Amino acid sequence: MAPRLKLFLPLLIFAIMAVFLFRGLSLDPQAMPSALIDRPLPEFELPVLGQERLLARKDVIGEVALLNVWATWCVSCRVEHPYLVQIAAGGVPIYGVNYKDEDAAASRWLAELGDPYRLNIADRAGSLGLDMGVYGAPETYLLDAAGVIRYRHVGVVDERVWQTILQPLYRELVAKGEAR
Repeated sequence: MAPRLKLFLPLLIFAIMAVFLFRGLSLDPQAMPSALIDRPLPEFELPVLGQERLLARKDVIGEVALLNVWATWCVSCRVEHPYLVQIAAGGVPIYGVNYKDEDAAASRWLAELGDPYRLNIADRAGSLGLDMGVYGAPETYLLDAAGVIRYRHVGVVDERVWQTILQPLYRELVAKGEAR
C-alpha cells in the first residue's frame, strides 16, 4: 500500500501548489497593506530640505494633510509632480519627504517644477521611510489632524486616484472636524 501512496505524492504536491498559485492570481498587485494604517506617524527629527533646521512629527500634524514621499531619481515622481502642484493650489496641505536624495538636486527640482509642499523633510538616509515602511517613491499617506495615518497610496497620484480615492477620504476627515 505504501508504494502506491508514493505515486500520488507528486499529484498532491501539484494540487497544493495550484491552490496557492490560484490564490495569488486573485490578489490585487497594487494593494500593499501598511502596518501603520490607523497608527500615528512615527516620531522623527530630520532637517528641512536644504537647511540644517530640524523638523519633527509635531511640525507636520494639526490638520488633515497628505504626506508625499518623493525623490529626483524617481521617474514616476516627475509624472506625479504637476498634479501635486494642482492639488496644493486647491488648498490641500501637502508635506514632502525627500527620500534618499541630494538636497541640491531636490532644491533645483522644486525651483524648476514648482513646490507643492508646506515643508519638505530631507530623509537623506531613509530612516523615516524605513519607519513608515516605504517600498519606494512615490508613496502618499493621508494623515488626520492628530497625525494618524488613515490611508496609504503606493504609486502616482493622478486625477483618477485623487478623485476616486484620496479626495473623498480627505473630505470625510475634514468634515468630521479633524481639521485644526
